[in-house]
Amino acid sequence: MSCQPVAVDRELPPRRMPARILDEIFRHALDTGPEECCGLVSGDEEQRYRRIYRCRNEATARHLAEPDVYPRDGRRMFVMNELDYQRASEEAVARGERITAVYHSHVGSDLVLSALDQEYACHPAFPFPDADQIVIAVRDGRVAGAALFERDPGAGFAPGRRLEAEPA
Repeated sequence: MSCQPVAVDRELPPRRMPARILDEIFRHALDTGPEECCGLVSGDEEQRYRRIYRCRNEATARHLAEPDVYPRDGRRMFVMNELDYQRASEEAVARGERITAVYHSHVGSDLVLSALDQEYACHPAFPFPDADQIVIAVRDGRVAGAALFERDPGAGFAPGRRLEAEPA
């Protein structure tokens, strides 16, 4: 799959997410720096973004073990731990929820859904094909922004929208 990065369209109105969820995602992104964080968000019909599940990024371990297969380490990509995402999915289902979004950070990079991100999300083995994609930009040890990329059926991903906390 050859994709162009999908940028944020700043003309589109932002998407809103509960502040506590967004804060938890931001904390995760800052806790894992300089490597990318990764995780899942679950929800239901009433509240799309209800809780997060932190997952471990295995990119560095895989890069060290198989650099020809995994040419990037955790500073430039993420590989979500399979046991973590299986546990999260099972817990969500037990609560009557489903995985509604996958999130990860870009450290020192732009707020885009990269070609590599899209290849990961569109891979036939990807376990959450209908999930939104959330990207958090981290620069100089601070969150510089967040964006939500929704699937555009048959066309990959729609332009990103800034992600903001819902007013209390």
